[in-house]
This record gives sequence, C-alpha cells and structure tokens, in this order.
Amino acid sequence: MATARAQLQVSGMHCASCTARVQRVLLRLEGVSEAVVNLAAERADVIYDPELVGPEQFIAAIEKAGYAAEPATEESRRRQQQAKAAEARTQWRLFLLGALLSAALMVVAVAPHRPGHELLQLLLATPVQALLGWQFYRNTWAAIRGGTANMDVLIALGSSSAYLLSLYLTFAPAHGPGSRHLYYDSAAMILTLITLGRFLEARARGHTSEAVRALLRLAPREATVIRDEVETVVPVGQIQVGDVVLVRPGDKVPVDGVVLEGASAVNEAMVTGESLPVDKRPGDEVIGGTLNESGSFRLRATRVGADTVLQEIVRLVEQAQGTRPPIQRMADTVAAYFVPVILALAMLTFAGWLMIGKVQVTQAVIAATTVLVIACPCALGLATPTAVMVGTGLGAQQGILIREAAALETVGQLQAVVFDKTGTLTRGEPEVTNVVPLAGQADEVLRLAASAEVSSEHPLGRAVVARARTDGLSLETVESFQAVTGQGVRAVLPDGQQLLVGTGSLLRDAGISTTAARVQREALEAQGKTVLMVAREGTLLGLIALADTPKPTSAETVALLRQMGLRTYLLTGDNRRTAEAIAAQLNIGEVLAEVMPPHKTAKIAELQAAGLKVAMVGDGINDAPALAQADVGIALGTGTDVAIEAGDITLVSGDPAGVVRAIRLSRLTLRHIKQNLFWAFLYNVAMVPLAMAGVLNPMLAAAAMAMSSVSVVGNSLRMKHSARHL
Repeated sequence: MATARAQLQVSGMHCASCTARVQRVLLRLEGVSEAVVNLAAERADVIYDPELVGPEQFIAAIEKAGYAAEPATEESRRRQQQAKAAEARTQWRLFLLGALLSAALMVVAVAPHRPGHELLQLLLATPVQALLGWQFYRNTWAAIRGGTANMDVLIALGSSSAYLLSLYLTFAPAHGPGSRHLYYDSAAMILTLITLGRFLEARARGHTSEAVRALLRLAPREATVIRDEVETVVPVGQIQVGDVVLVRPGDKVPVDGVVLEGASAVNEAMVTGESLPVDKRPGDEVIGGTLNESGSFRLRATRVGADTVLQEIVRLVEQAQGTRPPIQRMADTVAAYFVPVILALAMLTFAGWLMIGKVQVTQAVIAATTVLVIACPCALGLATPTAVMVGTGLGAQQGILIREAAALETVGQLQAVVFDKTGTLTRGEPEVTNVVPLAGQADEVLRLAASAEVSSEHPLGRAVVARARTDGLSLETVESFQAVTGQGVRAVLPDGQQLLVGTGSLLRDAGISTTAARVQREALEAQGKTVLMVAREGTLLGLIALADTPKPTSAETVALLRQMGLRTYLLTGDNRRTAEAIAAQLNIGEVLAEVMPPHKTAKIAELQAAGLKVAMVGDGINDAPALAQADVGIALGTGTDVAIEAGDITLVSGDPAGVVRAIRLSRLTLRHIKQNLFWAFLYNVAMVPLAMAGVLNPMLAAAAMAMSSVSVVGNSLRMKHSARHL
C-alpha cells in the first residue's frame, strides 16, 4: 500500500486532552495509519493511504471536533507565529484588566461591609467573567459540540461555579450577620491567574520553536545574479538551477551551489556546527545560508528553493518535533481519560462534603470548584513536545539532525558504538605519512616521485603529487608516462633518465634490488601503511608511505565515548593489519575487520544478540543497511551531500566529534523529558487530593495550575543553557 504524509497546522488546542481528541478523530478516518499531534508545535503529522483519504477530510474532521486546521506551509508557519504573538498580546491585556478588577474586588471583600457591597462585587466581577471567561466558554462549547471535554471545560465550570454560587447568595435571604460569604473574588482570580498563565505559556512556547525560525532566517532575501554578464539583484526565490550568482565578502550564500571562480573562506557553523571557516575554491560545494567571510566568488546554483540543504534541515527538524518518544505513551494514555476523571472526582468531592454533615452547600461547591481548577493536563501535554522541540532545534544549530524523537530515548540506553573506518574515523583518502630516503634527500625523493605521478589518476599517485605541491616542490615535466596496472608508473625525465614509482615487484621486474629497504618497508607496512618505492636509473632512492589517516578529532571522540561508559568497535572491510593499526592509534576497544558491506548488518545483529544496545556510525550511504539494523544509526554527511535518509541521527559535517555531542544532546533532552513528566504527574497526584480535602482554595488552585504549565516549558527552555557545554 502506497502511503503519503501530510502535516497540518492545528489551532485551538490548549491541553493534552485536546491533542488526544484531535488524534482520535484522525485515526478514526479510513486510510489513516498513523497520526501524531504535537501540542507545543500546534501541528498534526498524518500518514495515510491517498487512495482512501486526503488532507481535506483531515481538516473537516478536526474542525468538526472544535478546532481549526490548515495545511502546514511556510505561509501557515508565519501566520502561526503572528497568531501566537497576537495571542500573547491579547492575554496580557486581558490579564491587566482582570488584575485591576480582581484587586478592587479583594479590597471590597475584606473592607467593612456597607450596604450594597454585594452589588458592587457583582458589578466588578461580571466584566471579568464575561471578558476573560469568554475564551473558555467559547472553547467549552466547541469541545462539547465535538463530543469531548478539555481543560477549558474544567476552567469554565470552576470559575462559573464560584460566580454563580456568589450570584445566588447575593440575592438569597441572609441568615444573620456575617452568614453570607461571597466568592466573586475567587471567580475573578481564577480567570485572571489562568489568563496570566496562558500569556506566559504563549511566550514560552514561542521560544521553543526559535531554532527553526533562526534556521529560516539564515537564507538572505536577495542575491546578485549574473545574466549575460550583467549583475542583477533579484529575490532569492527567483534564482533558478544553473544561474551564476556573485557572492561578495560578508554576504550570506543564497543557495546551494558549486564555486566557478574565485576563492574564499566560508563559515558553515550555522549549518554544520563546525566553528572554523572552510576554504572554498573552484569545484567546491557551498551551502545556502552559510556566511562568506573573506574573498568573493561566483557559484553555479545546483539546489534552490525547497531543495536546498537548509530547507531540508528545517523539514527534518519539524518532522522530528512532530514525533514522540515511547516515554510519551503513558502521558498520552493519562491525558485521554484525564478530564472525565477530574469531572467525576469533582462530583465525588461535592457529594462527599455534603455527606460529612453540618457542612453548608457553599463549602461543598468551593471544594469541588477547587478540584476542577487545580487539575492540569496542560503540563502533561507540554512535558514531552517542548523538550523535543528545544532539543531538536538546538541539535540543528549544531549540525545534529534528529529524524525521530524515539532516537532520543534509545540513545540514552546505548552500550556500544560501532564505527565504520573509511570516511568516518579516517579522512577517506590516502595521504603521504613518511618519506624515507635511501640515497639523496627526502625532498628529492618526493619531488621525483611526484613528477612521475603528475599524469596518474590513481589515488596514491594524486596523494603524492598533492604532498609535493603542499611542500612547495618544483616538479619536472616528464617526456613519457606509462601506468602499470597494479604495480605503479614508469616515466622518463627530460634528461632521459627513467623513473619507477610503485611496488617492489615493479622494481624487481626492472632488475632493481629492494633488499636494502626491506626492514623499513616491513616496519611501515606493520603500521597498516601502503609503501611505494622510488627508483631512478636502476638505483633505489627511497620509500614513500601512504595511509588513510585518522581525522583530527577521531581519537578524542573515542576517548570521550569510553569515558561515557560506552564500548567502541571498528567495523571495516580492510585487512586486519591495517584495521588494527588504526584501532591502536585511536585506542578503539575491539576490531571487526575484513567485513564486506553486505555482512556489516550481520555483525551489528550479533552484537545486539549479545544483549547490547548498539549505535552504528557510518557515511550514511554505503553503510545504510547497518545503520538501519542498529538501535540508533548515526550518519555522517559531508557538505551538501547530507545522507538524511540513512540514519536516525545525521551529522551534517563529517566530524566524528559530533557523535559525542549528539549522544550528550539526546541524553540531555531525555533527562528534561523525564523531569517534566515527573513534575507534571507529581503535581496532579499531590494537588488533586489536597483540593478534595479542602486544604486549598480556588485562588491558590488557579495560581498553581497556571504555574505548572509555565514551569514545564521553562524547564525545557533551560536546556539552551545546558547545551552550551555539549
């Protein structure tokens, strides 16, 4: 069955019961296989069979349940942010009005009673009930019409109970001096404090998605395009694939592309997390949104609009923020039954107080009202998604892309990390590590070898030439060049001397003895290096050793993982001697060598069968099956070739140090999720019985309820400070 994914922006949700309701109505639709609703992001992510159902039916079902929905687009995201800002402003104005009238009410309530004080309290309380309470009444009606109940139902019932009880007592006959206590101030303070909580929550929730907005702001609005050798400033949205774009010092790179001419240093930290600028020359790829720090260059656009790496990162982050780790399931189950249970407990409280005897109806109503107000599924609904949003957003800013929130939980349980070698822990290409002269100087040996290899297409030959040029050596133009398959090259210098660069067999076939170099050659090969011999006119001049060298941060990465209590493995198709040489350099615990790509999956499965939770770290393409088999697949991408689909976590840069940061970030996020859920559950477990016992009054209940949601969001935002030390 072919499936499709739809993302919807959903407005009108205020608590975990709301998300549970929206999720239920979506899952009831034929053809919907999965639906995840995120309260913090106000988004629904739906996987469905497009032949049976579509977004139009999703929107209709959500609206029937009492909420509003539209397809999630860039425009809808902007409208959502504007709506959040407008909501925060509205809640603040309502709070100021409620605070002013509630303060006046409390003064009147505690002042010596004079004739008409009941009517004065009624006059002050009614605007609060009408203006501040309107949003709760409106949402209550929408919920009831949709056949459900949410947090607004509890708030509306709680504040209305106190108000209507006071209204009754205002006009009921008094039974003596001081016998009539009114609760207008409680009704007003309930709505005022909860409105303050809504304001603080709206502001805090806006900050949880700040990382995505920051990513979107990286792309410039305009760019200079060169068409017919004329420079024209155009909106970035008008750039097409193949356009030539001029990037000046200090400009942001507008789109993904390849440098055509010029050179510069580009700061890619905002996308890859790498702090040092990267030198760019013709042929190098650049990523849209990165900052050009020095020289100017021209690039040819290769990816534009929604196809750029930056937009792909944004999509990936939003997708991750819409998913839930398994730890959320318990909160979802509780939220689904929460409001009906609280309504039942409120009725039980009312009946229980009446059964005590000699208790006035007012006391029973106030106790039941407190139960209604103190309950807070909001905190439960925000506990996980706010932490996931902050964590995935922080990761994106550091070049760590988390595809599924479930990976956050699994990372916290890891016991072993398996590394692919080539391109993951090593640079992925050979480099000259040693030049051993046997006759003459080392520079002369390297210079002659590079002169012979200039025309070679072999990676070893290119590495020799690259090292000679880096060292500033002057190369000679050879008269003739011949590549000998599997052995090396032959070349003739302008003076007619013959050069040989290659294996011992190449030299021996030419009648040149290699015995004098046997000890040095074997020592280098024991280190896992490839050795080339250089001879001129029948004389062995020296040896050049090459190896796929470890990346600068590989050893530190392995050391940090071991300090974190994780076992480390090297998994490679290389021969055991080479693999063990690299493992020894990096202090990796165990080596799995001579394992071909098709068999890497089986090796991961063997470790899992031994009871280990395993992470596989690879390049994200050749190692895709092993990444999929592992409990957590961590794919290393390089530049714009980000292997997003290969693993659960993708590191935009090729730096293995990102593995440590990814694990630390995942553990930090999971720790905050657990903290949030602990406090959310503890709050309800502790507060509801106190409310039923009459220990709390409605005003204290309203203040505590409002602060519980704010504290959960605040704890998630606290991760931003902790993440600075990853």
